[in-house]
Amino acid sequence: MSSSVLRPAPRPLNLWLLLGVPILTALLLVLLEWTDLDMKLAQLFYDPIAGNFIGRHSYFLENVLHDRAKQVVIAFSVLAIFGFIGTFFIARLKPFKRELGCLVLSLALATSFVTPMKAVTAVQCPWSLKEFGGKETYSELLSPRPATDKPGRCWPGGHAATGFTLFALFFVLRDRRPRLARQALTFAFTLGTVFSLGRMLQGAHFFSHNVWTAVFCWLICLGCYYFVLYRPAAMADRVALNQPANA
Repeated sequence: MSSSVLRPAPRPLNLWLLLGVPILTALLLVLLEWTDLDMKLAQLFYDPIAGNFIGRHSYFLENVLHDRAKQVVIAFSVLAIFGFIGTFFIARLKPFKRELGCLVLSLALATSFVTPMKAVTAVQCPWSLKEFGGKETYSELLSPRPATDKPGRCWPGGHAATGFTLFALFFVLRDRRPRLARQALTFAFTLGTVFSLGRMLQGAHFFSHNVWTAVFCWLICLGCYYFVLYRPAAMADRVALNQPANA
């Protein structure tokens, strides 16, 4: 087997950085609950004369940036699943079994956590609030929810997760193709940000909803990488040399 497809030794993993930044971000988001930043930002996208968010009925934001873009990411996820299945039958794909398995697991977990958390937290969307022409009462994330017949389903941001879930590509590529991994990270962050901004323009989410989503997706992808792909250098050397672990 060509050495070019053997799993390389893992690059050093700085958990202080990779865990520290999202944890610090989460702490800042908790503090953000004591401010009106979310409301102030949402007001920038709201037209009080029209009584709606400026992107609420945008064809591009809804049909292209939301629906079509989500379908493209779903299609990519399906291809990843087929690729992982192929590692059991196609010789050329077998050396990439762990990477593809990690990718599929990351994509699945980083998207499937959203719906249950929406149901548990019952946070209202901006477009449902009285401040923006709706009927519901605003409440902070950590505050009790006001009584309502229509519980919210807006935290965390589902469409943002569609973009930020591609953080998985960074971790899957970081040991084998570091430069490509950095490009994948930039792409995932940009895509998630664009998706987030689009939904903010429509009134579907507050700013903090999407940042929380990015934090969760990052931690999920990091966890999958750590437990599925990350191995001490000595073990990686044994794999590369095709030697048994107890040699």
